[in-house]
Amino acid sequence: MFFRLSLLCAALTLMIGCSPNPNIQISDEKVKTFSSNNPLESAAHWVRKDIILVAPHVAGEKFVLATFSSGLSHGPMTTQYRLNAIDLPPEIQTKFPHLGTFNAYRIVTHSVDLRAQMRGEPVVAGLDGDEVISVNLLQFGHALDDFYTSGPDDADDVLDYGVVRSGDTTNFKVWAPTAINVRLALFDKKKSSLNTLPMVLDLDTGVWALNIPNDQPAFYYRYELEIFHPQTRQHETYQVTDPYSLCLSSNSEYSCIIDLDDPQTQPEGWTSHSSPNLTHPEAQVIYEAHIGDFSGTDQSTSEIARGRYKAFTEAKTAPMKHLADLKDAGLTTFHLLPAYDIGTVDEIQNNQIRLSDTVAKACTAINDKSAFCNKAAPEQTLRALLESYDPLSPNAQAVIEAIDEQDDYNWGYDPVHYTVPEGSYATDADGITRIIEFREMVQSLHEMGLRVVMDVVYNHTFKSGMDEKSVLDKIVPGYYHRRHPLTGEIERSTCCENTATERVMMGKLMTDSLVVWARDYKIDGFRFDLMGHQPRDLMLSARDAVHKVDQDNYFYGEGWNFGEVANNARFVQATQTELTGTEIGTFTDRLRDAVRGGTPFVESDHMRAAQGIGSGQWTRRNELASPQDRSTYDNDLNLVRLGLAGNLKSFELLGRDGTRLSGTDIDYLGAPAGYAEDPADTINYVSKHDNQSLWDNHQYRLPYDMTTEDRVRLHVQSMSYPIYAQGIPFIHMGSELLRSKSFLRDSYNYGHWFNAVDFTYKSNNYNKGLPPAEKDKANWPLIGKLITANEGRDIVDEKLIRAAKAEVLTMLQIRQSSPLFSLQTQEDILSRIRFLNTGPGQIDGLIIMSIDDGFHDPSLKDLDPNFSEII
Repeated sequence: MFFRLSLLCAALTLMIGCSPNPNIQISDEKVKTFSSNNPLESAAHWVRKDIILVAPHVAGEKFVLATFSSGLSHGPMTTQYRLNAIDLPPEIQTKFPHLGTFNAYRIVTHSVDLRAQMRGEPVVAGLDGDEVISVNLLQFGHALDDFYTSGPDDADDVLDYGVVRSGDTTNFKVWAPTAINVRLALFDKKKSSLNTLPMVLDLDTGVWALNIPNDQPAFYYRYELEIFHPQTRQHETYQVTDPYSLCLSSNSEYSCIIDLDDPQTQPEGWTSHSSPNLTHPEAQVIYEAHIGDFSGTDQSTSEIARGRYKAFTEAKTAPMKHLADLKDAGLTTFHLLPAYDIGTVDEIQNNQIRLSDTVAKACTAINDKSAFCNKAAPEQTLRALLESYDPLSPNAQAVIEAIDEQDDYNWGYDPVHYTVPEGSYATDADGITRIIEFREMVQSLHEMGLRVVMDVVYNHTFKSGMDEKSVLDKIVPGYYHRRHPLTGEIERSTCCENTATERVMMGKLMTDSLVVWARDYKIDGFRFDLMGHQPRDLMLSARDAVHKVDQDNYFYGEGWNFGEVANNARFVQATQTELTGTEIGTFTDRLRDAVRGGTPFVESDHMRAAQGIGSGQWTRRNELASPQDRSTYDNDLNLVRLGLAGNLKSFELLGRDGTRLSGTDIDYLGAPAGYAEDPADTINYVSKHDNQSLWDNHQYRLPYDMTTEDRVRLHVQSMSYPIYAQGIPFIHMGSELLRSKSFLRDSYNYGHWFNAVDFTYKSNNYNKGLPPAEKDKANWPLIGKLITANEGRDIVDEKLIRAAKAEVLTMLQIRQSSPLFSLQTQEDILSRIRFLNTGPGQIDGLIIMSIDDGFHDPSLKDLDPNFSEII
């Protein structure tokens, strides 16, 4: 009879447990009374089916798991189970290191299936006798993994989430194990409601599924969930789009029913065209571009294509001709800033504010909330208004800040749906147009001979909770986001709502999404935003999955170590040092900072410009008066040399004092500079979308009396380091044209005025107005001083911009002229590369690298018949 009762408990989705605990009985009123009179924490974690961890500061001689089916504030307690204290199991300590000091308890269940507890609000109550002295809301995301993904044929083994067409039916599947009920809401192409159908729950997987016939008019759909949500702490009923969406309506309001293999979703020739081959990762030269920046202000691009996917199909425009020049010189890979569905740009074009719009239109859109609305002529365009301002005034930035939430621009680090192309770059955001045009863009770049990489942001979402742009946190509330171990608040160290990629189903969503982009959109590589917030093992397994559909796909990303996951606090991270030897590339800040003259995050480095004092690679020798200056200078030189040699841990240099230094002996902000064991481990760069552009960074730091020509030469020389370095060069679009953002540090949301790139070479976009106050107001006095003191030496004309481009093209040609510039193994670098002009008596400022192909060591394999040595 008890066995039957247990099965009944598991089957009844509306019932929150069935078996009360006979050994401890506390009234729900005592729990509610305590909760209403005391602030609640979330310092209890359900980490395994039978184990709960409780923070050591939580009061209680004994503890009880209690569940409220309608929430602690709205209904009576439905179950309670005693928690018995146990030693923390070693495997739990290993799996959850951030909870290693917590106390462990085993749930006394009498074999009852506890999954139903998660459909209400479970709490852990601490007791002193029969008095309630603590109540903690229970975090149970890890337990969901144990219940639903720890065995064979579980939720993580399901291959067809989302929409799959099979024969005469269309199949829908969504993982929503804590939902009480899920229905499929169907809509036609006009988004008129057709029907709402009940879905069926598989108790073992937590998957809700439904098959419908293909011969029906439904095109759009959403899931309607009845579910307890921790944000409101009560049951909610709402509709939400599919986290596995492959197609969306404008502004992500509806998912749509499509098959990416359907010819209607493909441009002509899509299935037969292929990506350019990649012989080895180090052969790449990567060019990072924002789709909007590429053509958004270009008059040679048709108006309908400007700033959109379509711009890449117009071969005779200025941006495409420039890109062809780069490709012919040696560029191999085009890196797209995020191009999946984002939350910050209105995809309905008539709702967007553009620089070509009138002041009247813009001010109507922002409800006349800015001072410029009362001063400018209503019929004047925003561009004309901005051009009329004194560039040393704050007027231009004030206009841009007023419209930035409603303009047509954002970098895109604000994901809503991970596996659908962004609609604002399409000529029509509704339905399949964005899919076709994204594929046209990829196909066009491939046919030029360029591989295509896409920036992906699986480490956070744009929104969470009940927000209209929240998806994951509505499907399985509390699961997909990483939360503070005591408060339960979503961690936001990345900027936004951090995802818990260490959880199985979030990791699966990431992996499944990557496979779609690689297989169905022919994306050749992925750049991972804040990759250090993801587990190393997940990155490796995701790459394995992608390699099954695209064997030469390359992964790289930001391996920074910070936030709540820092120093492997929750798992072994995908950071620079932990990815050593994996051939997953990480951006190397070592070379970047040595070349640029300091970290971008230290204000004092900028302030040196107030006295016209240079720093870093261009420090004047007569400024090296103190031993500290000399030591810093020598260390920067060694950081550059090490960067040119692939930033290898084991590479050796001869120091000024005659001692031999390995890569790990050279200092970088108190840490070993060398961390790589393979040249494909490092992405070498001196500029990318983050922080000031290379040109602006230089103007902050250069002596005021440096000539314009020397400023250009120094800028180009800075670019030579990543281009000639072992490892993979990475170029920020427009750097070869002396690109400026008028000193703006973080231009993610500040439109085409500050982000424009002129491929006609007339301007580098310098001194277009003081940068927006939100990011740079503290620097305004310094910017004004240096622009005045520079006396125009920081202004470049078309001749100098073209000269800079020509020099960079030459450097690309040199790199691609010999395989010696892209050595494939650590052993080759160690045996072939050496630096001259090192040790005692070296001449300051002169870096000489030799790449041997048998001239010095005849035993070396001949890699290039044209050269015995390159210097």
